[in-house]
Amino acid sequence: MNAATETDRALVDRVAKGDRAAVRLLFMRHHARVYRFVVRQTGSEMMADDIANEVFLELWKQAPGFEGRSEVSTWLLGIARFKALSMLRKKKEDWIDDDDAAQVPDSADTPEVVTMKEDKAAALRRMIDALPEEHRTVIDLAYYHGQSVTEIGEVLDIPVATVKTRMFYARKKLGEALKAAGYDRGWP
Repeated sequence: MNAATETDRALVDRVAKGDRAAVRLLFMRHHARVYRFVVRQTGSEMMADDIANEVFLELWKQAPGFEGRSEVSTWLLGIARFKALSMLRKKKEDWIDDDDAAQVPDSADTPEVVTMKEDKAAALRRMIDALPEEHRTVIDLAYYHGQSVTEIGEVLDIPVATVKTRMFYARKKLGEALKAAGYDRGWP
């Protein structure tokens, strides 16, 4: 079996035995997806770059304990989510206080101007960003990372029924937001 057709699980088995080439192959296959996911979670490309690299260091450490109960890509996104949440918690300590924030001039367009300037896809992305974190995350994993409901449950460590409920409410809120912004169709 050559490297191009070798399964992710077989590569994790090789990593568990100390094979650095297998880590490089998994990195090439999954780094972009992990990076994009973390950018969406953190809003920071620099932070996402650091976290994505840490995910593959964690892969190196945890490979012997990988039990194969989920896809490797799902496992890596779960590690990425945990690391992103940890880093965001640490970062909160460094945020500016309310008084300093009030001194920063608001040069943002009004919601009406923003909606007029953006096409439907960009407006939708902004609406997704405005969702509560739990709804935004399930939408992001499903539609931007192609994860199934079961895989989302594994990444977030929540029951499938909870994923479905969050997805329902997220879609409902997005449909309402699109309608309020003047778009005829709700969910595309």
